[in-house]
Amino acid sequence: MPIENDKTSVNRFSRALRNHAGEFSVRLRDRDVEGLSNYYSLLLKWNHRLHLVAPCSPEEFATRHVLESLLLVRHLPRNARVADVGSGAGLPIIPCLILRRDLNVVLIESSPKKCVFLREALRGIANSESARLIVERFEKTPAPKVDFVTCRAIERFQKVVPKLIEWAPSRGTLLLFTSKALKKQLEGLLPSVQAELIPGSDRRFLVIASL
Repeated sequence: MPIENDKTSVNRFSRALRNHAGEFSVRLRDRDVEGLSNYYSLLLKWNHRLHLVAPCSPEEFATRHVLESLLLVRHLPRNARVADVGSGAGLPIIPCLILRRDLNVVLIESSPKKCVFLREALRGIANSESARLIVERFEKTPAPKVDFVTCRAIERFQKVVPKLIEWAPSRGTLLLFTSKALKKQLEGLLPSVQAELIPGSDRRFLVIASL
């Protein structure tokens, strides 16, 4: 089902956020819904050119993409420093920034075209001191000084995970959206791994792993 760039789609998205936020234990203020809806509207304008996300309904984007991303919020203390690897369409970190302006974030994305979208999405969400964008593969850039590293979707994730663990700052925490297979892989690679089942799924997890 194609994503349509129209007011009706944005209204459906906003309504789905309000209707399903409780299922994800996410509390949304009116200004949060407005900010997230503006982000969705911007993504609609860019998606047909950049293929940022697979086509889906406004309701699926609200739940599968945005509310899932916001599961991170309760794991991030105030003023947390976060690196988002493979930011792509800005998931999971841009929804988190919309709710939490205190976060200090580095977005790392290797596609220059997607970075054009990310710059637009960040405009008005965060000031230059709280959000920084690096256009490069994470393996080719030094790890920033952060407390958390998150990643939601990256090509060949299972093969990349050992490199991500090696790259991430010591004594940091990984917050990764994973399948059952990747969860099992992480449990074999790291000494402390917790996993939260994502609402509405029996095969996808948010993994919290200490380094």
